[in-house]
Amino acid sequence: MKTWHVTIKILPLFIIHFNYTVKTAFTYLKQSLEMGKANGYHVGAKLVRGAYMEKERKRAQEKGYPSPIQDTKEGSDKDYNLALEFCVEHIDRMGLCAGTHNEKSSLVLVDLMTKNNIATNDKCIYFSQLLGMSDHISYNLSQNNYNVAKYVPYGPVKEVLPYLIRRAQENTSVKGQTGRELSLIIKEKERRKAAK
Repeated sequence: MKTWHVTIKILPLFIIHFNYTVKTAFTYLKQSLEMGKANGYHVGAKLVRGAYMEKERKRAQEKGYPSPIQDTKEGSDKDYNLALEFCVEHIDRMGLCAGTHNEKSSLVLVDLMTKNNIATNDKCIYFSQLLGMSDHISYNLSQNNYNVAKYVPYGPVKEVLPYLIRRAQENTSVKGQTGRELSLIIKEKERRKAAK
């Protein structure tokens, strides 16, 4: 019988959710990394976009303070992609979960990994999408050996349903992606019929 002695050194990891519809998210990401360096832990960054944009803008207007939300979707996309670049540049001190249904941002991360010679299955980088949304992104990434996590919200229907509705509304705002995804579903359905 063989015996192995394995020593696994796990560094402390502090996981933070960064919402790139908020104007200050990129600044907070950079500050979080500096805090991690100063205090001896790695930062696990989950980058997301969307959720509560209209509600937050309305609240800011009602309360009389400047809106913390990006002025445009393009601004949100730009900051999100900058954050991907920042995380990849500091991957020795960070873990990254790119929570996005946006094809362009997914391709940005794939390109950054390629340019920086980071393996597709590097344990520090994950892509994540909601189950049932942008599955073509998840499946293609997974097929090419990238780390992919599909997440499923759970809880009382009265709390989960509004969340799912917001996600669906956000995803219809990603120009052209919804129609493309539907055409891919139809194409796959036809391929499966023909294969029988």
